[in-house]
Amino acid sequence: MDKLIYTAMSGSKYVLDQQATNSHNLANASTTGFKAQIDSFRAVPVVGEGLSTRSYAVNTTSGTDFTPGAIQHTGRSLDVAVEGKGWLAVQTSSGAEAYTRNGSFKINENGVLQTATGLNVMGDGGPISIPPNVSISIAADGTISSVNDGQVPGPTNMIGRLKLTNPDERGMIRTEEGLFTNKDGRPAAADSNVRVVNGALESSNVNVVESMVNMISLARQFDVQMKLLQNATENDTKAAQLFNIN
Repeated sequence: MDKLIYTAMSGSKYVLDQQATNSHNLANASTTGFKAQIDSFRAVPVVGEGLSTRSYAVNTTSGTDFTPGAIQHTGRSLDVAVEGKGWLAVQTSSGAEAYTRNGSFKINENGVLQTATGLNVMGDGGPISIPPNVSISIAADGTISSVNDGQVPGPTNMIGRLKLTNPDERGMIRTEEGLFTNKDGRPAAADSNVRVVNGALESSNVNVVESMVNMISLARQFDVQMKLLQNATENDTKAAQLFNIN
């Protein structure tokens, strides 16, 4: 009897976890550069005398779907989309280096190039400063150039270069801020093979239709687990009645 309870109890718990992850993905379906989160589960036997026939589900390390999203052209000079594999390096509030695919940049009041959330964008030599009264363009290799906004345009000047990296995705983990870092905490080396598209952004790779279907499927799975627990309760009640008769 308790074998069924173990199975249904742990199964229903992790169906709820999957539903939470699926809802999180759906909520970020329109977030620039977002990568869908993937849950993984496995069956583990219960350790103890007389418990070898019982097992329950546990959540293994959550993964990420690193499939690139669609590139959408915006025409904005401060928008950058990574083409294919690769990442944009940014500086977190703690000073550490992290990576994102969200290339919606801005220039703060001090002239520093930042992400939309206020994190400094990293160049080959650190944060990138943009001089005032200039128009900038970003080349495919991440080189940032400026042209004077005056009536008589001046020469093109190179300001800096985005730090573009391509670390092994198997060694990357998601942070609470939605960024990614290396598991060992070490900064990734710049990769000259990474290319970007200026005036464009990468959309989320969440498939809304698939996520909605998955939500319905998970809801039905949870109903099945609840019915199993209900059956276990009814069977236990009937068994107790039979013992009382004997």
